[in-house]
Amino acid sequence: MRYRRVVLGLALALVLTPSVVSAASDSFMEPKKDANYVAAEKAVKANDYRGAIALLDKVVKTDPKNASAFNYLGYSHRKLGDFDRALGHYQQALKLDPDHRGAHEYLGELYLQMKDLVRAQQHLERLDKICIFGCEEYTDLKEAIMAYKAKQSS
Repeated sequence: MRYRRVVLGLALALVLTPSVVSAASDSFMEPKKDANYVAAEKAVKANDYRGAIALLDKVVKTDPKNASAFNYLGYSHRKLGDFDRALGHYQQALKLDPDHRGAHEYLGELYLQMKDLVRAQQHLERLDKICIFGCEEYTDLKEAIMAYKAKQSS
């Protein structure tokens, strides 16, 4: 199944004109990162989730369509154990960008923490469709699901 998608993807890439390829690649561009967003990314990497939330709240006030900021808000709230807020932020990220790979991965991980394997697997399936040639988010969620299953069976 995955092999067919790879072949189809390569065939489409050969058929598309350079202008179409260029336009398609623009849709994968990250949103412009303002100073608060950049500082929030650093705070998340430093495990300063409260600091990240304060910065990201500013980002979404000025840029309410920034799916990546909502994704990081979800991640930060999840890391602090506030699953309800995390869920809302991930859902908002996916409402703004239904193919947001990070939001699918992190929402799948949240569902595992909530002991909802079925929903986690649904996000893995969605990532499988989004990541035609594979991606880190798919691999990470797949590994998290396998670890969850192993823990449940022991």
